[in-house]
Amino acid sequence: MTKVFLKKQIQNRVLQGHPWIFGNEVAEIKGDVNAGDIVDVYTHKGFFLGRGYINPQSQILVRLLTRDKNEEINPEFFYRRLLKCWEYRQKLGYVENCRLVFGEADDLPALVIDKFNDYFVIQTLALGIEKWKGAIVDALNRIFSPKGIYERNDVPVRELEGMIQQKGFLSAAFDTNLVINENGLKFHVDVVNGQKTGYFLDQQDNRREIKHLVKGADVMEAFCYTGTFSCHAGFYGAKSVLGLDISETAVATARKNAELNNLQDICKFQAVNAFDQLKQWTKEEKKFDVVILDPPAFTKSRENIQKAVTGYKEINLRGMKLLKPGGFLVTASCTNLVSPELFLQTIDAAAKDAKKKLRQVTFQTQAQDHPILRNIENTTYLKFLIVEVS
Repeated sequence: MTKVFLKKQIQNRVLQGHPWIFGNEVAEIKGDVNAGDIVDVYTHKGFFLGRGYINPQSQILVRLLTRDKNEEINPEFFYRRLLKCWEYRQKLGYVENCRLVFGEADDLPALVIDKFNDYFVIQTLALGIEKWKGAIVDALNRIFSPKGIYERNDVPVRELEGMIQQKGFLSAAFDTNLVINENGLKFHVDVVNGQKTGYFLDQQDNRREIKHLVKGADVMEAFCYTGTFSCHAGFYGAKSVLGLDISETAVATARKNAELNNLQDICKFQAVNAFDQLKQWTKEEKKFDVVILDPPAFTKSRENIQKAVTGYKEINLRGMKLLKPGGFLVTASCTNLVSPELFLQTIDAAAKDAKKKLRQVTFQTQAQDHPILRNIENTTYLKFLIVEVS
């Protein structure tokens, strides 16, 4: 097997458990290098560090799959890993809908699998994991006997690995418009055309956190997408709920979700630019009891972090100004490059400019089926904050 030897001075991060090895961390490669192949990684002194897949086209040259020298990477390896992922989710109580595999946090770098009841959606985001897609599908069939498997590999990051974007069935064709249960409500999931894998499972725990805040309240949700927070607010006893999203398609689904839960009289939705609407309402001094802000990621590149921060500051400042005294701001960020500390600093800066006092109710990350490894920063990506604003 091809052997990759690391440079002396920059191997500690890998030694401490991080699975990524960048090209500039490698001193020498002995053997053939074929993109997607399994290679062994060693320290500069020749101590075995791990086994993973290589791709010279990628900035991340090697992603490690195992630290066990005796563990072969074969179809049985993926069966064992997926079974372990499923057993972990079951222990946490995620048996119906969950993120079954969360990439690096589950020792399966660049693999994402979401479970929607008896249906599965897969993303293979690196060439080395793409090569094992057949084995992964076979493992899913062995463990779950699913009704359907679909790949959502229409993701630009694949092009950095020399792969094309694609989506389609990895099983017999099925109706890809699903209905799932979450926290006592039902929601439509569009597996083919929905954002990411069709639905944002990462907020399913956080949606329960608004339960007591919204009773009898006038609620506004900006960037509502398909209205999941809005419907939860209506379900939990809000007097009125208004959801905003720029996408006509998302708003149409939000209305369908409200009807599905018999909330159409409480939950209303508008297809508008949320930035513009918040600005207009601030001028009009419109007020709500609860404001929910759950925008999409504002940047995926380090060059634009400051622009993202500016965007978060603006919407949160507007949100605070739209609240009645003692109202609650529910705000989130899924921008991976904005750290929890930076997000909280941004909220504090918005409060200072808005001349508001904040009292924290809760600060959380993504749902527990998206596990966090402290030594791998990008496994902590979702920030979810509730504050009382006065």
